[in-house]
Amino acid sequence: MALQPYFEQIGSGPDLVLLHGWGVHGGIFESLYPTLSQHFRITNIDLPGFGRSPMPNDDYTIEMMAQQLLKVIPEKAHYLGWSMGGLLATYLACHHPERVNKLITVGSNPHFLVRDDWPYAMQPNVMENFVTLLEEDYETTLIRFLVIQTLGSETQKQDVQKLKETVFVHGRPAKKALRGGLNVLKKVDLRQQVSRLCQPTLRLYGRLDSLVPVK
Repeated sequence: MALQPYFEQIGSGPDLVLLHGWGVHGGIFESLYPTLSQHFRITNIDLPGFGRSPMPNDDYTIEMMAQQLLKVIPEKAHYLGWSMGGLLATYLACHHPERVNKLITVGSNPHFLVRDDWPYAMQPNVMENFVTLLEEDYETTLIRFLVIQTLGSETQKQDVQKLKETVFVHGRPAKKALRGGLNVLKKVDLRQQVSRLCQPTLRLYGRLDSLVPVK
């Protein structure tokens, strides 16, 4: 039997697929279940190498992630993707439009790094710092990444504690997935493709988000 991602389904109604961000797993969305499951059949997936999903032998690319998802996702669904999950959901909407009904991204960017013609994104040195630190101590690097996610929050201490409890509850993510995921965030550029999306799209941004600036 071919490897395929772990997923769980809950609720009833139109299909809604949830795609998490780098370093975490689908459990990050569990607090949304009570509300969303009243209106949708949720398919919540652990991306390859994260949470309970196995790590394929293939190169870790956005194409590989998409092909893995296509094995388990509903025939047609709404998509909600956070951060890297938003990039992946956007890729699916661009390359497999017949599978994506409506697209919602949260704290996500069609290209995650600053360029001369793309000023509102992550500074390349921040990304390179993550890559370097990941090789030295990936658990501390993951926690540092989660702390950045909560900067400016009035409940930062509680938020970080909750994230710490969640991120390792299903074991450690595969190092190949962590490295590969950062590489996806560095290299994938969907800016031109986003302009051709035909699905209804909602892009949500955090007022205090330093990695995907609201600008």
